[in-house]
Amino acid sequence: MMMERKVEGRLARWASPRMWGVNRAMRWLQTARGWLGELQRSWHLPRSSSPTARRVASAPLSYGPLERVLLTDGVARTLFEEYANHRAEVRGEEETGWLLLGLREAREAIVVATLPAGTLRDASVAHVRFNSSAQVLASRIVRQTDRRLTTLGVVHTHPGSLRHPSDGDLRGDGQWVANLRGKEGVFGIGTADGVLTPGDLFASQPRPHVQCLKGLRFSWYALHQGDSAYRPLPVELTIGPDLARSLHGIWSTLELHAERIERLYRQQSALRFEVMSDEWGPGLLLILPLAEPGDSLRVLIRPKEVRYYVFRSGELLAVHHHEEWVDRGVYLLLAELAARA
Repeated sequence: MMMERKVEGRLARWASPRMWGVNRAMRWLQTARGWLGELQRSWHLPRSSSPTARRVASAPLSYGPLERVLLTDGVARTLFEEYANHRAEVRGEEETGWLLLGLREAREAIVVATLPAGTLRDASVAHVRFNSSAQVLASRIVRQTDRRLTTLGVVHTHPGSLRHPSDGDLRGDGQWVANLRGKEGVFGIGTADGVLTPGDLFASQPRPHVQCLKGLRFSWYALHQGDSAYRPLPVELTIGPDLARSLHGIWSTLELHAERIERLYRQQSALRFEVMSDEWGPGLLLILPLAEPGDSLRVLIRPKEVRYYVFRSGELLAVHHHEEWVDRGVYLLLAELAARA
């Protein structure tokens, strides 16, 4: 029999529906303001331009060759900081890397999130194969922020001084880019032979497609389907976060549960995710709406534990349910709730 107890204190505060209710109200207000603004603007549109303008605005974007890659400063910090940390680790001589997410515009790619190769990556001094299961799940979580986000390309490192992709990279990337928007991808190569700046306090850009900081270098390239070689791609910075940075701190947890959470997501499309942190450390919160409005089943996943909760009638109830595998635990709890209804 399922046992429940009311959750109070800090856990109850981050799970409070009142907080979520305010957020929903604010989003509704912003949406309503947007509708009002669109309505007001429509009153001032020339009569002959309204339908045509709307059709043109909704036309598919025409992709041309990439002319630059634009990184948020948060993404640039992630790449340099995690590359430096990687080199200091036991596996520091191996290659490592990141999947890049962002917006693909007509002639530029804007990178706003990085997904690391992971601790379960298959890597050596000559290759790296990412943990794709964790990256698929992380991509779903990040895309909750903006559904337009898409895969843009890959960054990986070379232990030596090979500053451009290898012939092996070209064979694999040449096929992979066919799946990307515009059939073109962004590729970064990290090496530890960067140009040192005075005092090493800030980054330098010795060439339009090269960034250097504290002895590390990232060189950027583009590759279109059918190209026989990569071409240097100018890189620029803009202000913005790395939308996936909070996931890096729980990456080992994502890797452990990714396949089962992904299976659960495919079966329960209403499932949502939040990254949270408190005095017990970071965790991933799964939220699955129940039949009654406002009610939900919640699963808090930390590196060494999985906890189940039911939010019902304004109260958060902890459930004595110790199933380690998340998808099985959710369905067992749903069955128990149904039996008690």
